[in-house]
Amino acid sequence: MKAQTIKIIILIVLSFLFTGNRTGFSQNKSITVQISSSDKQLSFACDEIKKAAVDRGYVVTLSRTINARSNDKIIVKIISDSVSVIQIAMSDVLKTPEQFGWQCYSVRIKTTGDQTVIYILSSDKTGAMYGGLDIAEAIHLGTINNLSESDNRPYLERRGIKFNIPLDMRTPSYSDMSDAGQQNIPVIWEMEFWQQQFDEMARNRYNVISLWSENPFPTLVKIPEFPKIALNDVYRTKVKIADNFSHNGGGYLTSDMLKNYEVVKKISIDEKIAFWRKVMDYAHNRGIEVYWFTWNIFTYGIEGKYGINDRQDNDTTIAYFRAAVREMVLTYPGLNGIGITAGENMQGNKSKYSNEQWLWKTYGMGVRDALNKQPGREVRLIHRFHQTNLNEILDAFRDYPGTLDLSYKYSIAHMYAVPDPQYIKSYMNLFSPKLRTWLTVRNDDIYSFRWGNPRFARQYILSIPEPEKIVGFYMGSDGYILGRDFLGKDNILPRPLIIQKQWYSFMLWGRLSYDPYLKDNLFLKTIESKFKNTPSQSLMDGWSAASMVFPWVTRFCWGDIDIKWFPEACTSDKSFKGFYTVKDFMEVEPQPGSNISNVIRWAQYYRLNRPDSLISPIAAADTISKYANLALINLKSLPQRKINSSDELDLTLGDIEAFATIGNYYAEKIKGACSLALYNFYGLKKDQDEAVQHLISAKSFWAKYATIYSSQYKPALFNRIGFVNIPQLIEKTDQDINIAITWQPGIIKEYKKGNIIYP
Repeated sequence: MKAQTIKIIILIVLSFLFTGNRTGFSQNKSITVQISSSDKQLSFACDEIKKAAVDRGYVVTLSRTINARSNDKIIVKIISDSVSVIQIAMSDVLKTPEQFGWQCYSVRIKTTGDQTVIYILSSDKTGAMYGGLDIAEAIHLGTINNLSESDNRPYLERRGIKFNIPLDMRTPSYSDMSDAGQQNIPVIWEMEFWQQQFDEMARNRYNVISLWSENPFPTLVKIPEFPKIALNDVYRTKVKIADNFSHNGGGYLTSDMLKNYEVVKKISIDEKIAFWRKVMDYAHNRGIEVYWFTWNIFTYGIEGKYGINDRQDNDTTIAYFRAAVREMVLTYPGLNGIGITAGENMQGNKSKYSNEQWLWKTYGMGVRDALNKQPGREVRLIHRFHQTNLNEILDAFRDYPGTLDLSYKYSIAHMYAVPDPQYIKSYMNLFSPKLRTWLTVRNDDIYSFRWGNPRFARQYILSIPEPEKIVGFYMGSDGYILGRDFLGKDNILPRPLIIQKQWYSFMLWGRLSYDPYLKDNLFLKTIESKFKNTPSQSLMDGWSAASMVFPWVTRFCWGDIDIKWFPEACTSDKSFKGFYTVKDFMEVEPQPGSNISNVIRWAQYYRLNRPDSLISPIAAADTISKYANLALINLKSLPQRKINSSDELDLTLGDIEAFATIGNYYAEKIKGACSLALYNFYGLKKDQDEAVQHLISAKSFWAKYATIYSSQYKPALFNRIGFVNIPQLIEKTDQDINIAITWQPGIIKEYKKGNIIYP
């Protein structure tokens, strides 16, 4: 090569390196972020923008001065008070924001020459943080140049997580009697866990954490009148937890457990208080309110000290709880409210010790005592609309010095069923914009798998009636712990948070409950960014289809509370049915509002050739099969799953395949139940033979499902359902086949008004 040619090449390379074309050094790849205050919510948004921009090759300049001069290509200005917003809108000739409420923000864009200024205009820090997170997301997804102006306000004001919290063996929650409960006791004393939890919640627009415990006070406060009750250290039992504990919260601390325990953290009560103050402060720095809930009356952690017991007419017990509530409020300035239940472990007296009077004398008066010492403070009281009635609540709490809300179990225990549950509709006339209700949104359907269907989530949220009467929701499980995930067989350490493992599900529910009109393209771009070099549309479509399997299965096989139905294992607690057989599938009533016919009813109508307005169980089975097979078709366009991998894509593909495979199991089992019901009424051998063939096919799908499941997950003890071992349940599918083979026509006489008549 000639020397002159080499010289020219060197000059070109040097020019490329030093004239700004190298990523991260060009004026075209530079961003200035200006925030109006040093508040930690704004700082978090600023850090998220910086992280996303650096990953994209930008040089980032941070400034605490809104009007600092900059020659950067992009300037982001985040303003968090209404006075400054108005001033800047006027001085920079911007459209004034349409909303100035809590969590509201507006995006305004102004381009001059080759410089673009993006304004986040908000009257409060949470709204400003959300706007900043929008910018970080747009940079991360590579859509910043397509950003448009907008005005944003929350569709649902409060969007929360329901967290049954395993504080200590001595102060349990309802979910402690499980593997996940025991494994997570040390976790919830890790500050890193809460930091990650609240960061993820903020990114997905959750702004409430509700922490549920049967009696948290011995672990959280010191009470001058009862000084010996406060607990040092954190205990966990070394006794193997069995599946024979009460479903009503009693008996969770046995003498054997007290004799055989380990100290998982050495910590004094003063250090505990400091820890939880820090946790609550961090939550507030992410725009998250903190609530503690109890079920009542439980005296775990007290062990009979001072004569305290679970008796509702014990005045010393009343005095203790009143003092405990007072100290809870005084000890934690970051506590936004308390949730209570009237009924569980209560005696239901109608005297001065009635349930509602007891709650007023303890929680109501305890909060009032605290507010007498801290006037002007707001402590919201959330009274669950559970085992009580409205008149008694309003009468007992007529003098409550603050906001009183109600709380209703919106989908009972199964949010993954019909997207518009009917149960609350008859109660909506009791609520008003002045007496609003929270929605308890229970997911006791899916513990293992990653779920994700934006259309279902959007429909569920938009179906909530009269949003002006709704405070918000908190979403979570009673049968599982939303801490770290210990089900997986992967080698990921430390164990991922549930909110990280189920990132897509939590993103959908959080983001869509803030704005249900978000386009699916946002989720598609997020999947594309998460799983690079993967056909994102096929992944999203397959994931969406697979995620509709359980909503259809559960609306067909409805068990309202958690002990009655767990679709991952076709089972319930052994005290109810245990494994659902094909006979159970003939008898079970579909979910109210699903418009699906019971199998026996359908067969009877079929026999009599009657017209029927309900969806046939055969059509329901075909729908389940359609979603399952659509998921499997999309999987063919995706990389083949590597078994025993810790890669998130492989684990996600495994979950999609598991959903699809058990979907085909359920489709065949429902069809088997239908054929067997026809055989029951007609006595035709061909119907019995078809039932047997459907159930043999169902068994083959269960065997495949068990293989997929066990390649990713371990058997586990779940609270309220018991020990679940998917591979071992193959024996139950043989039982179904035997039921069909030995069935005799006429065992079931008829279906009549919801009842199945036997001889």
